Amino acid sequence: MINLEDYLYEKVKPLIDTWSDDGIYAISFFVYSNGAFTYLGYSNVSEFAVSYNTEDDFKRVYRLASSPNEARWNYAFWRQNTTRIIDPEEDGNEGMTTLLRWYEENGVDNIGQHSDDNQYDESFNYIGRGPGGYYELLCAVSGVARRLQLEGFIRMKFGEIPIVVHDLEYSHLTRNATKHANPNGEAGTFLKALESYFE
Repeated sequence: MINLEDYLYEKVKPLIDTWSDDGIYAISFFVYSNGAFTYLGYSNVSEFAVSYNTEDDFKRVYRLASSPNEARWNYAFWRQNTTRIIDPEEDGNEGMTTLLRWYEENGVDNIGQHSDDNQYDESFNYIGRGPGGYYELLCAVSGVARRLQLEGFIRMKFGEIPIVVHDLEYSHLTRNATKHANPNGEAGTFLKALESYFE
């Protein structure tokens, strides 16, 4: 049986350990589904990529943004130096193959499909869990981030910085995942910026 969280942890931790840029202030754990992604007949499957941003990156773009919060925290302004751990656009990607096997072992079906049930609340706010398989991957990724924070690995290497677990729209799902991933309040500044800028 595959332990997805352990698998991702063993991929991510050595990668992060190689990062040596000065001024890293946040780590991105990007979990995203795209209708254009197709893998072994499954459409709208999820990817997982890891990256970071630095103070120098922020200084290069802050004049282009509408506010310092946007330049610092909106992923669209980051350098996009991602490493894909789960890559639906690469044939034979080990991470994607492992994820699909884990789905099968754990009874996760309807991969990439949206359910029409319980997607919106009475005010038409989206409260769904994304396409089939997305939420399960998001939870595993959040668990990996939490583990890295709790064991002190991130703090020892970079200081007290957040691991931001996110999609492109900073959905309610990824906000909750980020809160879970940073159990000692490491993401407090980011979450406060979301409240003031993104809403």
